[in-house]
Amino acid sequence: MTLPRFSIVIVNFNYAQFLPQAIDSALAQTLDGCEVIVVDDASADGSREVIAGYGDRIIRIFRSENGGMSAAVNAGFGRCSAQLILFLDADDFLYPDAAQRIVASWSPGVAQVQARLHLVDVTGRVEDVFPPYEVALATGDVAPALAAYGRYATTVTTGLAFSREALERVMPIPERAFDRSADGYLATVVPLYGRVIAIEEPIGAYRRHDSNHSGFGANIAKRARWRVDHDEHRYAALRDHGHRRNVTIAQEPGMADGIHLEQRLASLCFAPDEHPYRGDRRASLGLAGARAAFAAPMSLKRRTTSAAIFLAAGLAPGPIARRALAWKIERSSRPRVIDWLAGHLRRLMG
Repeated sequence: MTLPRFSIVIVNFNYAQFLPQAIDSALAQTLDGCEVIVVDDASADGSREVIAGYGDRIIRIFRSENGGMSAAVNAGFGRCSAQLILFLDADDFLYPDAAQRIVASWSPGVAQVQARLHLVDVTGRVEDVFPPYEVALATGDVAPALAAYGRYATTVTTGLAFSREALERVMPIPERAFDRSADGYLATVVPLYGRVIAIEEPIGAYRRHDSNHSGFGANIAKRARWRVDHDEHRYAALRDHGHRRNVTIAQEPGMADGIHLEQRLASLCFAPDEHPYRGDRRASLGLAGARAAFAAPMSLKRRTTSAAIFLAAGLAPGPIARRALAWKIERSSRPRVIDWLAGHLRRLMG
């Protein structure tokens, strides 16, 4: 079988400090013939000078107005010529064999290849793996999970590659609804059009820094409200494409999804007056979250820990509930000893 050509689309907005590493990593792929497209979404930090310096080694798209992540992804997809496409965030980077490993895992009928990434700090130092190995990445037909829970075990933009055939069924991304999260849309609807394949070992690095927490810094309540609102947009897109594919979506898929329930609890606990679901109660959300945790595709240790946090958030006094959620959601709020002990236990359990 002829190997499919591979496109890497780098989407950038004001990440000039990280952008050279992202572009260099795309150009350094061991797979022959990789197409590298860089879309700059009207940056004002010197990114365009960085991009111009690569000359004709890359395809350049300079947007005149900032339109958000999905507008940039749509623009990049419009210039792609490959059968397999990966959208690389400009603050992340790929390992040299990433494209080769994705192509090797792909076969006809596969709509999405997803892989773990190393979680790195601002300097590129490896801190962890995302998603952690205790979470089993989904493979095969994930439509039943999407129909029931609105989610399955997946990763972030840099760890996702899509077939052109599937993308042509779902593009363009609705830009207003998904201005901050193109992957939230793509990873939700693309698997309705084909199988999902998982690569277990990291193919690149997902960089964690102060600017990439959905743009909300350490404001847990505001970020949680954005995420539950984002989920509602995902559910709407899921129902639309589910109707096209004759897949019936649950009326309230988020009530069986631990990730959605975690953010919903955070919104209610940290800013109850601004919480968008007026009928919510901490106890019912906490109990639903505990049930979802025990049904999740994770190790027993992780399921138990997650369920305990949900119960604390739902049933404990307010200050304890908020502390439990903050430690779970905002890693920087946890004492260093907690992270050290958790990492040590993971290594021991191996």
